[in-house]
Parts: sequence; structure tokens; C-alpha cells
Amino acid sequence: MSIWDRYARALYGVIKGNRKRRLILTPIAAIIFFGIITLFVFCSFWVDSWLNLPYLPDAWWRYAIAAILLVAGVGLGATTVAMFFSIRGTPVPTSPPPKLITTGLYGCIRNPMALGLLLMLEGLGFYFGSLSLIIFFAPLPVVLYALYIKAVEEPELELRFGREYMEYKRRVPMFIPKPKK
Repeated sequence: MSIWDRYARALYGVIKGNRKRRLILTPIAAIIFFGIITLFVFCSFWVDSWLNLPYLPDAWWRYAIAAILLVAGVGLGATTVAMFFSIRGTPVPTSPPPKLITTGLYGCIRNPMALGLLLMLEGLGFYFGSLSLIIFFAPLPVVLYALYIKAVEEPELELRFGREYMEYKRRVPMFIPKPKK
């Protein structure tokens, strides 16, 4: 059994286990996640300065692109969080929804929150004019999250929901919606 399988089983144990433990771990996990994302944004500023990268010009189109990306990203994120809260779950892995969500955005792609995160970070990159945030630091957390999804989250979901999740995974793409036939 790999370290990732052990981690998925430990996460499954937390989810199915003591409610008090989940209440303690959920805000800690959320703070760590948002701290890491904030670190990525601030690192991009440092990298821009260190590599002497030019900033995007201070033009209306830059802010328009930023606004469109931020609104789309926040919209995706807020919609998925609302779906989780509506069935008494959170987006934090230690306190997920008690049932598998397969409707709405989750009927089109399995991970709309990751797409929302990418759009928000890209929007911040355009807002701040940071090339390293747009090119490197926005996609990097999504790539790392995708690796986490494959290594830990999907095996844990298979443990928790079994055949229902396997069928959902077969039908619905991970990030990019399939065109309707």
C-alpha cells in the first residue's frame, strides 16, 4: 500500500469518524489551504521582481479581463460551496458532503472548484499585471490539486461511495466538459 493509499484511508477514517475531530480539523485545513494560495500569489510578486519581469500595461483591457476571470472564478467557487453547504458539507476534505453531488456543475465536470480557483488566480494575475502569476503561479496549485485528486481524493471517494462514484467518474470528465452530442 502506497503512502497515498494510506493517506486516503486515513482521510476516510476522519470523515467517517469522530465529529469533534472533524470540527477541529476543518478550519485548520481551510486556513492551511488559503495560506498556501496566498503564498503562491505573494511568491509571484517576488519572482516578477527577482527575474525583472515586465508587468502588463496599465490598460482598460487588463482590468476587463481580470474582472471577467474573477467573476467567473468566484461564481464557480461560490456555486459549488453553496451546493456543499446545502447538504451539510464543506469543500474542506475533512468535512465533505455526506452524499455524492452529481447535479448542476458537478454534472458537467467533477472538479468545478479547481477550475474556479484557476480562474480566480488568473484574474488576480491580470489585475496585478503579474506575468509569473498568470503563467506559472496560477496553474501550479491547480496542477498540484489535480495530483492530490488522483492520489488521495478519488480513492477516498471510491471507499466512501463505491460503485456510485465509479460510475460518476466514468461518465463525467475531471476538468473539461464534454461537448453535447
